[in-house]
Amino acid sequence: MRILVVNVNTTESITDTIAQQARAVASPGTEIVGLTPYFGAESVEGNFESYLAAIAVMDRVMAYDQPFDAVIQAGYGEHGREGLQELLNVPVVDITEAAASTAMFLGHAYSVVTTLDRTVPLIEDRLKLAGLYQRCASVRASGMAVLELEENPLAAMEAIVRQSELAISQDKAEVICLGCGGMAGLDEQIRQRTGVPVVDGVTAAVTIAESLVRLGLSTSKIRTYATPRPKKVIGWPGRSGR
Repeated sequence: MRILVVNVNTTESITDTIAQQARAVASPGTEIVGLTPYFGAESVEGNFESYLAAIAVMDRVMAYDQPFDAVIQAGYGEHGREGLQELLNVPVVDITEAAASTAMFLGHAYSVVTTLDRTVPLIEDRLKLAGLYQRCASVRASGMAVLELEENPLAAMEAIVRQSELAISQDKAEVICLGCGGMAGLDEQIRQRTGVPVVDGVTAAVTIAESLVRLGLSTSKIRTYATPRPKKVIGWPGRSGR
């Protein structure tokens, strides 16, 4: 089984971190391929960058020329998953939905701890669209930018733990979801500090994707995610030169 794990930003080191975390939970025989978009922002922290990332992720996946069995979109609260589902005949799993749906098996209510406050509405909207918001106690911002997660990991950890503790004590969350692909690998440390289950969206997405492939299930193509109708598309970002 081969699963493509696609970073939504163009920072290669974040792609490497995400892929490494995915491989840590992948079953024997599952190959994880980390992909970085050919264009886009170095970090995705707002609507403009998110919509740009949606096109970049679709472009990167469609340029991959080897067989694959599933795709994971490794951006929290980002746009584009629906487009991938139209384009592909394999399962597409978004880490936002993977983390939240997994958390709902583990407690009555969950909270998401993310990066900057400006990303909170995007995450809330994606959870509402997915039908997962009803049991979300809160979406809290750590105040750390995506790139700061790598540049200052100790400060990032403390900020995430602080907001997780507030989510538990004030918002009555029973499970914490890490609300950024760049937080991959921090779940165990935060679990030890907070005493509650902590769900990393990347690892949750890998296990869900593997299960869908083994069950022989993929996206329904009869209506909402039907393959796009054949038509001329002008200016699709240049795969022709690759």
